[in-house]
Amino acid sequence: MKSIACTISYGKTEIDYELLMMNRKLLEIAVHPDKSVVVKAPKTSSLEAIEDKVKKRARWIKRQISYFNQFDPRTPDRKYVGGESHLYLGRKYRLKIEVSDKDKVLLKNGYFCIEAISSKPEHIEKLMDSWYRRRAKMYLSKIFDDCWDSFKKGDLNKPNLKLQKMDKRWGSLSGKGQLTLNVNLIQTPKECIEYVVIHELCHLIHHNHSTEFYKLLDRTLPDWMKRKHKLEMALI
Repeated sequence: MKSIACTISYGKTEIDYELLMMNRKLLEIAVHPDKSVVVKAPKTSSLEAIEDKVKKRARWIKRQISYFNQFDPRTPDRKYVGGESHLYLGRKYRLKIEVSDKDKVLLKNGYFCIEAISSKPEHIEKLMDSWYRRRAKMYLSKIFDDCWDSFKKGDLNKPNLKLQKMDKRWGSLSGKGQLTLNVNLIQTPKECIEYVVIHELCHLIHHNHSTEFYKLLDRTLPDWMKRKHKLEMALI
């Protein structure tokens, strides 16, 4: 099966797509949840004819991409005041703030119990951010190790793990083997974190979102679509 990276112009934008030349009778265009576009075409088709058909479906492709854009990682507006709900591993906990001579954050009896030298929202936000980062370093690292133990294949090298806040992605894998996870994953359920880790580990073998990539993901994590949907709704 031959794979070709292609691009068409549509208005003022460009649409990138992966073209797979296969033993099939009809051309198929698919837009995946990660917004990658895959075109499967008969081996006998000319590139010009394929491009013409993709251009005719360009409006539909853009609509699909726009639909999936709504599920990008997003952080709700927070005011960091008493009574406000915040997430940890998919569960909601309300803030209980008390002015004190020290700064401290505890998770207790369904609440984030916060002792703080100032109740100003910006100070509470810094305390919460620091708490999330500490928990992410501990918990996401453990999930990564567990996922790697069940995934590792052949001579693959275990990626280095990095945690940071990202606006547009839950995770990424660099060409040099560094796996980066979004710190905000600590707010989502465990099964969602496992999905992101396994998804990125599959890129060790298939570097793009080809048909073979999704076949590997299906074999490794059969319920990945359910987990992905849960992740998309996690921070709403």
